[in-house]
Amino acid sequence: MNILMVLTSHDTLGNTGHKTGFWLEEFAAPYYAFLDAGAQVTLASPKGGQPPIDPKSDDPGAQTAATERFNADEAARKALASTLTLAQVNAEDFDALFYPGGHGPLWDLAEDPRSIALIERFQALGKPVGAVCHAPAVLRHAVDASGAPLVKGKQVTGFSNTEEAAVNLTDVVPFLVEDMLKGHGGVYSRAEDWHNHVAVDGLLVTGQNPASSDATAHALLKLL
Repeated sequence: MNILMVLTSHDTLGNTGHKTGFWLEEFAAPYYAFLDAGAQVTLASPKGGQPPIDPKSDDPGAQTAATERFNADEAARKALASTLTLAQVNAEDFDALFYPGGHGPLWDLAEDPRSIALIERFQALGKPVGAVCHAPAVLRHAVDASGAPLVKGKQVTGFSNTEEAAVNLTDVVPFLVEDMLKGHGGVYSRAEDWHNHVAVDGLLVTGQNPASSDATAHALLKLL
């Protein structure tokens, strides 16, 4: 199995003066789920090189077994520091595509033509696509073969409006993931705030929040 993980290159949290990026748990838990299942994992981002880690996700209070494993894993940290650019990857070379969340994807990956084309190509080739927490934002402009929104009529989830309100960023983010998914015809479902919830519909796998990262990865593996 060859799995491509695509991370954000965006590190600015709107006009707040604070930094953002990808959420470390949402990368580390799936990364090790894939490796432990015997997969080869390739990392990419729009700009290549080291993607920005949301500093809050690396705080002591945000650590999990997966993030602690990553922080002690020199090979993994080296791989993360040298991601390929999206221009260097092709859907034909991989079996599945996965997007970790964090607020960064709302600004870059949601609008990135290469990322959008990659998602559409994976789906056209009959290969699964997974995204967790804020990462379902990457589906914003993706369409199916008929030109309809990729999420239209599909069971989906993602970071909820109430979770965004809880972190006081409703008025900072460029759009709300829940509203976008519903607005594009997705059949949105959710658990209580911060509880694990995964939606699977055909070749599309989405997870609601950081608590869902491991389960989202395993749901993707099940499709493989």
